[in-house]
Amino acid sequence: MCGIIGYVGEQQALPILIESLKRLEYRGYDSAGVAIINGKGVEIRRAKGKLPMLAQALEGNPIAGTVGIGHTRWATHGKPSEVNAHPHRYKNIVVVHNGIVENHNELKQFLTSKGHVFESETDTEVICHLVQFYMSECDGTLAAFRRTLERIKGSYAVVIMNELDKSQLYVARQGSPLVLGCCEGEAYVASDIPAILPYTRDMLFLEDGDYGVIRAGSIDIFGSAGKSVSRTTQRIPWSPAMAERGGYKHFMLKEIHEQPEVLEDAIAGRVSVEQQTVSLDELTTVCGGAGFPFDEVVIVACGTSLHAGMVGKYLIESIARVRVNVDLASEFRYRQPIVSKRSLVIPITQSGETADTLAATQLMRDAGAKVLAICNVVGSTITRVADAALYTHAGPEIGVASTKAFTTQLAVLLLLAIDIAKRCDRIDQKTMSAYVEQLLCLPRHAHHVLGLAEKVRQVAAKFSHATHAIFIGRGINYPVALEGALKLKEISYLHAEGFAAGELKHGPIALLDTDVPVIAIALKDAVYEKMQSNIEEVKARGAPVIAIINEGDHELASKVDHFFEIPLVDPQLSPLLASLPLQLFAYYVADYKGTDVDQPRNLAKSVT
Repeated sequence: MCGIIGYVGEQQALPILIESLKRLEYRGYDSAGVAIINGKGVEIRRAKGKLPMLAQALEGNPIAGTVGIGHTRWATHGKPSEVNAHPHRYKNIVVVHNGIVENHNELKQFLTSKGHVFESETDTEVICHLVQFYMSECDGTLAAFRRTLERIKGSYAVVIMNELDKSQLYVARQGSPLVLGCCEGEAYVASDIPAILPYTRDMLFLEDGDYGVIRAGSIDIFGSAGKSVSRTTQRIPWSPAMAERGGYKHFMLKEIHEQPEVLEDAIAGRVSVEQQTVSLDELTTVCGGAGFPFDEVVIVACGTSLHAGMVGKYLIESIARVRVNVDLASEFRYRQPIVSKRSLVIPITQSGETADTLAATQLMRDAGAKVLAICNVVGSTITRVADAALYTHAGPEIGVASTKAFTTQLAVLLLLAIDIAKRCDRIDQKTMSAYVEQLLCLPRHAHHVLGLAEKVRQVAAKFSHATHAIFIGRGINYPVALEGALKLKEISYLHAEGFAAGELKHGPIALLDTDVPVIAIALKDAVYEKMQSNIEEVKARGAPVIAIINEGDHELASKVDHFFEIPLVDPQLSPLLASLPLQLFAYYVADYKGTDVDQPRNLAKSVT
């Protein structure tokens, strides 16, 4: 949720902190602040609102110094305000924190009884008070920090500085991501990769329970037992330019148009043209060799990734004939799920840090299940928890509303379904070759569909005044309807709902009138005629219809108010192409309404 940045080195810290916080804006925030050590001690500047407000506070009163920390806050405990903004300070100790200190009330009462006075409403402030309290009992800041971590319950990514330790920062994580970067004469800490990508591509990812010290050019990490541990440095394959807008008005629009390239990256190396087959080394890892030693697949995810998982259920069951259960991760762990060593668990998460998905995954690992994660971020927590990780290779996704991550998840799920079918001997070579051919054509088809952008923009302009919208689909494109509705509501704040078209007469049809546009995914597949009937039902109620149809479908085109044509492909591949006009439609409606497309209100990129 929140964003953290820290720097130790020889350069002036302030420009680095501000630029890095800008790269973390997509995580969502309502206030921001920085703290820097210099000859005057620690100087702090904070402001409610977006980063320009912090820049305004710094404009006439900048801070010099080469060691500092910064933070963008997404409010949990305490309303958005300058006093609740991070960094927080008590005497010599300054802290920034992501996560929730679950026992903060208990700790606050304890510290108040010792004479401590609190300034904010936040749970975070107890951390700096507690470290300062233990300074009198411990030999140095690191020992006091460790005692503090032992008292805290909940999730956290924490960075602290001690005004008396002018050349180092202290870091720790438990259930919330924290990445470290080190290069000659400098060290960085951040809550996410893009923040420090312009400065280093060599990064370390802390494990839960890790804490440590970063200094200029060096990093020392200790495990939960207090012993020194080594964490492997990983080379991040993203360039700094990938995290920039590149001339587009918004990151979301840039990421929509990147989909032909990232689909090619997701497929590359996994499809053999010569052998006309699909092979996933990661599946071999969890299977322990040839064959498929599982009775079922369990997919857990949240939000957009859940919709990808729902498509995955159709793909795996129809192509590989293996039973698949799809669960909402935030609900999964609050019932009594049935999993075993014969279950293959597939958590899907763009960031690899989604708290509910991680918790559900750990629950199933504890039950003995194997885990094959689908994720975009190298080194993220889910990739370390899993037995193997299928990377989507979408590159950094900055826009809060997921686009290219969704389509690359669909591509990877299709590859997975085909490889499982091959392992189960449920796909012949002719069918396999047909899939290979169409997979290799996907990037070109995606580029073609994105050529509809101007037409989509014109249609979006006609409906930007709407207050409600309904999306309908059937079969494998029902989850795509759900995703289309989610995109529209996320960034335009327009009330949108997705339904299985067959359910219209079971209630949703009562919502239809001339002011409620219906977006229908009506492609030439096994349920095409039924979708035609559903569209007739909608038209009979006077609602305008925007349809996603196949190229050359003149009959259906003549019956709807507006349409977007996509190439005729195997129905199993259609969700990848059908989702593209829906993403564009959501984007242009939001842009016409003037909302903050990349940072929609109340939302964050990664729900940790």
